[in-house]
Parts: sequence; structure tokens; C-alpha cells
Amino acid sequence: MSACKIIFLGLLGCGLLEVAHAEKVTHAPAGHAAPEVFTNSFLVEFHGDVDKAAADQVARDHGFQNVGPLLRSKREYHFIHKGLPASRSKRSISHHRSLKANPQIKLVQQQPGYRRTKRGYSPLNSKGQIPLDKEKEPTDPYFKFQWYLKNDGSMGGKPKLDLNVEAAWAQGATGKNVTTAIMDDGIDYLHPDLKFNYNAKASYDFSSNDPFPYPRYTDDWFNSHGTRCAGEVSAARDNGVCGVGVAYDSKVAGIRMLDQPYMTDLIEANSMGHEPNMIDIYSASWGPTDDGKTVDGPRNATMRAIVKGVNEGRNGLGNIYVWASGDGGEDDDCNADGYAASMWTISINSAINDGQNAHYDESCTSTLASTFSNGGGDPKTGVATTDLYGRCTKTHSGTSAAAPEAAGVFALALEINRNLTWRDIQHLTVLTSKRNSLYDAKGYFKWQMNGVGLEFNHLFGYGVLDAGAMVAMAKEWKTVPQRYHCDGGKVNKTLAIPANGSLTLFIDTHACKGTENQVDYLEHVQAVITLNSSRRGDVIMHLVSPMGTRSMILSERPNDDDHIDGFSKWPS
Repeated sequence: MSACKIIFLGLLGCGLLEVAHAEKVTHAPAGHAAPEVFTNSFLVEFHGDVDKAAADQVARDHGFQNVGPLLRSKREYHFIHKGLPASRSKRSISHHRSLKANPQIKLVQQQPGYRRTKRGYSPLNSKGQIPLDKEKEPTDPYFKFQWYLKNDGSMGGKPKLDLNVEAAWAQGATGKNVTTAIMDDGIDYLHPDLKFNYNAKASYDFSSNDPFPYPRYTDDWFNSHGTRCAGEVSAARDNGVCGVGVAYDSKVAGIRMLDQPYMTDLIEANSMGHEPNMIDIYSASWGPTDDGKTVDGPRNATMRAIVKGVNEGRNGLGNIYVWASGDGGEDDDCNADGYAASMWTISINSAINDGQNAHYDESCTSTLASTFSNGGGDPKTGVATTDLYGRCTKTHSGTSAAAPEAAGVFALALEINRNLTWRDIQHLTVLTSKRNSLYDAKGYFKWQMNGVGLEFNHLFGYGVLDAGAMVAMAKEWKTVPQRYHCDGGKVNKTLAIPANGSLTLFIDTHACKGTENQVDYLEHVQAVITLNSSRRGDVIMHLVSPMGTRSMILSERPNDDDHIDGFSKWPS
């Protein structure tokens, strides 16, 4: 029998499980919940299977347009009504009733709208090509600025603090036959550094509902985000344009889904379930608002899409979902981001070129590894990559820049071993990432040793990704055994959190021994928590393993003054 201990730290309140309290802080002013918003999108579920033509006809009969099925379903469809505004403060009861009156229709849900923000947006930096003439290195003019690929210390960084991609390239890994989808604001697929690696068949525009995910032009170049991320993965090598991608022979797909006033569950779900047997990796550099007070994550359909992707995508091997951990800084915590904190995704944080964490990095136990964003000595030393309209930039930054770098490393491993599952990629990430020179400049988060002798850090995960080591291990890797899920124990009573004190809850488990779900090797641990506090931002939670590994599953968030919503069945 093993005991798992969960510790809560917080102000006076009550919760399911256990708690103590953070030191007194100066609180931000009380906030107010954002007003509810409803879009002109509707989820329509039929009683039985209907084909697209029949769904189209039903939509037309009621003044709607059928955008298409949800996750290739034959019963659930996405309808929009162009006579309704894209956002409004009240549900449209009349449109709901009109659809619900149709005897073929079982369920109608007008889609609420919510905010999803890009991470690490920075303004345009104009193109200036500088030739390189070094043998065996990429000749691309911006390669000398790509310190995250090869850090020689010339840009103020620590030599050899990089992704070690040259060691992977030397083993023949360049990303051939691997496709990464950039779920973002579109891709400039006409860019000379991207056009020959662009996978048009795997691309789609869910903002405009057409096959052409080209960015919408704005004077401030705000929609350059996806193009910059795409270049980090798949920018061509030795073509005299910009820099080189981590996996420069891989394909990149554009999924434009981030460019509308409000996100909906249907857009997210269909984006994450688009062409799952053609797309290997989905890269997301966005998430809930990084304001230190938001607790949000995937809605129902989106969660279904992700779970379906990891279980059925890539012809059963599972899609890999790479997520930027967030740019909320020390006042935020990516455990409160349901995308980055999910066991189904790989959460990636960032470091700067001298080994420190970036000032915008969030901490959380779900972060598996780190890549790179800004330079240390010069804040303008960002990530060099492709930009809109054939241009280049040296100022891409944030965890937005970190996630595509990780996607590129995973593409290298997938080329070498096409049988790797989504879980294999997680194992390889943990086993090959390196502490290197990474450190928390403020000293809050120290490196710790877990029960099996691996170092981890709540900012950096298991360290910086090492492409050379991952490719080498991928060559010899044997797929991990079948996954089993065990419900380790529950506490179904309400426990009070002592004011300025702590509450410790012990859960004893046999790991489902003797059943078909018996767990022999621990891979993921998830605590599902329902908790209410007089001030949610003061609650701190730790999960302690039977071997004594202490994981912070929620840190103090001084901007979060919620006293109503708390956490409801929140997976941590």
C-alpha cells in the first residue's frame, strides 16, 4: 500500500482534500467576471446519422449555413447564422426554438464566446540579409542569429546552451515526411522560406471556412504570429532566405483559427481534430488570458478532440499536442491553464540564452521541458525566423517561440522512428532533456531529484530539449506498454481549510492491484479537485508522492481574488 499526500495552502475556505495558507500579500483590486458573450455559431445534434447534404438542407430551411460536421461526426454539425452578430450579450431564443422545433434535431447549443490570446507577440523587425560562409553549417543568412540552434556565446549567451540540433542533423534527422500543424492566425504559405515545405492538403482556415489559411492583413502586423512559429519548425535550409527550421525538411500545415473576436468550442475542436492521420504534431502558442486570475481550459468538444487525437490519430499512434506554457510571469501559474496542464499535451516553457528563465515564464508541474525565447543581455535578441510577406525577424519571443522549437525537435525524432506513440514522445522528452545551465534567477525554484533519480524544476520541467540525444534514443526505443487508468482513491467529504494554516490529506492506494486496470509503472498522476476559498489566489497546493517527491500543483496568484467559482472538478 502506498500513500499519496495532497497539501493545500490558503486562506480560510473549504475544499475537497486538504490546505494551509500563503504569507500575507498586497492584493490586487477586486475584479469582476467578464460579461457572458454568445456567438452566431450553434452546435446542432441530430437524433440519427445524417449526411452533409441533408444537414445543409436543414440549415437552409431555418436560415442557417452548415459549416460542417464536428470531428467528422454524422450527427453533430456546426451551424452559423449570418443574420446574427458575431457576438452578443444574450442568447437568441428565437433561433434556438426554430431549430429545436425540427423533429430531426435532438440538441441545439448556441456557442458562448471566450478569449484566447497569442503568447509572445512582438512587432515587425525588417529584413536584412547577412551572408554566412562556414563549411557544413547552414548558409542561410539568419543562421548566425539562431543561437537557440547553435549557441557559441557570440550573442551574450552561454556556449552550448542550445537545442543541440546539429547532433540530430548529423544522424540524418531533418524531419522528412513529418507534418506539424501550426494552430494560429494563419501562415504566409507564399513565403520563399516556407512554400516548398507547406502541406496544403493538411491545412484549413476555420476562421473563414475555406482551405486557404493566409493571415488577415493588419497595419500592426498582429497576424504575423503563426508565420513566425511556422518558420521555427520548417524554414528551408541553404536557400539564402532568413534562417533554418529545426526540422528543415519537414512539412508545415496552417490551421487558421485564432483570428476572430471570440473563440468557440466548435472552432477549437475541429482545429485540433483536423486531418489527424495526415498531421503528426499540433503546435499551439496561445491559451487563456495570462492575467494571473483566469482559470480556464478546453471545453467539452475540444477535450473530446484532443482525447480522440491521442487515442486514434496518426493511425492509432496518437497525435502530439505541443503547448506553450504561458506568459503570465511569476504572478500566474500554468496549472490554472487547462491546455498546458493537461496530461494529453506536452507543455513547453522557455529560457533565455544565458540559462535564466524569462521574466514572463510561469511555473507548473505539468511543464515537461523547455526550449528558448529571448536573449539575456539584449532584450531585442529574440528568435530569428520567418515573417509576413517574405520578410524575416529576429524578435519573435515568449513561450510562443518555445513551443514550435519543441515541435521541430519532435519532428526529428518521428522521422527517425515512425512507430513512436504520443506517450513515447513524452518519455523521450523526460529521459533526454538536460538541466544544462538553466536556473531561476530569483531562486524561487530549485532543481530537485525525484524518486527515480531524474532532476526536475517547476519552471523548466526536466530541462532543455536535446535533439541529438532524443534522436539517438528514438532509434533504439521500444514502445511503452499499454496504458491503464486507475482511480487511486477519493475523498467525498468537505474539509475546512484552517485560516493561515494547512490541511493535509492522505490517500492510500493499491494502484488497482488484481484488476484489469492494475498500474505497474506510473506515467501520469492527476488530482481532480473541487475547492472553494475566500480568496482563490492565496491557495497553494502540493502533491507528495510515496517516495517523497513534492510537486507544487498550484502556487500563489496575487491577482486572483475569486471567492465564488473556486475549482470544480479541476484536473491538476
